[in-house]
Amino acid sequence: MDRIRIVGGNELNGVIPISGAKNAALPLMIASLLTSDTLTLENVPHLADVELLLRILGNHGVDVSVNGRRERQDEGYSRTIHFTCRTIVDTTAPYELVSKMRASFWVIGPLLAREGRARVSLPGGCAIGTRPVDLFIEGLTALGATMEIDGGYINATAPKGGLIGGTYTFPKVSVGATHVMLMAASLARGTTVINNAAREPEVVDLANCLNAMGAKISGAGTSTITIEGVHSLSGARHRVLPDRIETGTYAMAVAMTGGDVTLEGTDFALLDTALEAVRRAGAEITVTPSGLRVVGHGNDIRPVDVVTEPYPGFPTDLQAQFMGLMTRANGVSHVTETIFENRFMHVQELARLGARITLSGQTARIEGVSRLRGAPVMATDLRASVSLVIAGLAAEGETTVSRVYHLDRGFERLEEKLTRCGAVVERITD
Repeated sequence: MDRIRIVGGNELNGVIPISGAKNAALPLMIASLLTSDTLTLENVPHLADVELLLRILGNHGVDVSVNGRRERQDEGYSRTIHFTCRTIVDTTAPYELVSKMRASFWVIGPLLAREGRARVSLPGGCAIGTRPVDLFIEGLTALGATMEIDGGYINATAPKGGLIGGTYTFPKVSVGATHVMLMAASLARGTTVINNAAREPEVVDLANCLNAMGAKISGAGTSTITIEGVHSLSGARHRVLPDRIETGTYAMAVAMTGGDVTLEGTDFALLDTALEAVRRAGAEITVTPSGLRVVGHGNDIRPVDVVTEPYPGFPTDLQAQFMGLMTRANGVSHVTETIFENRFMHVQELARLGARITLSGQTARIEGVSRLRGAPVMATDLRASVSLVIAGLAAEGETTVSRVYHLDRGFERLEEKLTRCGAVVERITD
């Protein structure tokens, strides 16, 4: 099993290209099931989750071709991929695939909309909370679907003639369920109104792509989205938006280590709340023609309190990374997690590096320390794993992060990007 070895103490200086967003690429890839024409996606990142979803889509009959490379970047960065699903050959998404990645459960929407039926295993993914599927079931039921759970699978059936537009109000904001409702309602008969919809940029990106395919979606990016169903969708060409979580992660790394890094190909507006928190912590962040410039001051980190919230609030996917930054702050800070009930598993690993963190319910109290010391640590989920990398970059001595398969799910060529900016980071394969 691979590990990542980090020797801390170096500033980061240089350019880091920001990859396409995993959280946008996955639903966009799944949208290829909605049409028999070719959907071409640019800027698709090389990630384990993407490769797994390619296998799952192939199981349903999607032909995939990969060509080209991102302009002015080395071989191996984000790709252009063509997806063609002339015929859906299987409406079952099996446990052995879906259990490895929660987002693969989202195929239930397109399969149901296009074929009128779907049999999809209950999902897996990071162990950061229960994340039930009831919102998916209730939302699709509002479109006329019959949903039954049997033997660990959801058997979904559309009415004769297909799904029917309806109105559904989410009792809590769900990005995944909003994605599924957008895809399913695009081919439903009549108009669908989604209230309390997720407002994340990735939802807007999916809506933009679906509209390019011929859907009629308005209101994406607000809490009310209206979808006028159409008979069929065509192919399109769409570029995946930049990864705002990767952007925030590297900005926090620079803020912690010190240095001067340009994050190329990203957009401040995608995560202004998080970047403002990094600014309050003492980093300088400016918008440039190519992206963002981040200047960190290392030992002059100010304590900042944050509370995770649905977009446009502070992202839960940056909570662990920000906590890593706060371990070196000159004072006491607080991080409150409101999205997932079990997303503090990285705390005990940060403590192995010398962090002083105490938990009270869903709030972590972080007392900044003057220095961290390297140690062997273990990744527990995707975002927690990269928080350990950030802490290791600033720690004295050597830090070894095990279970880095979590990192490979969401960060494209992380060690290479950091090494080019002066970090001492290497992958060790046993």
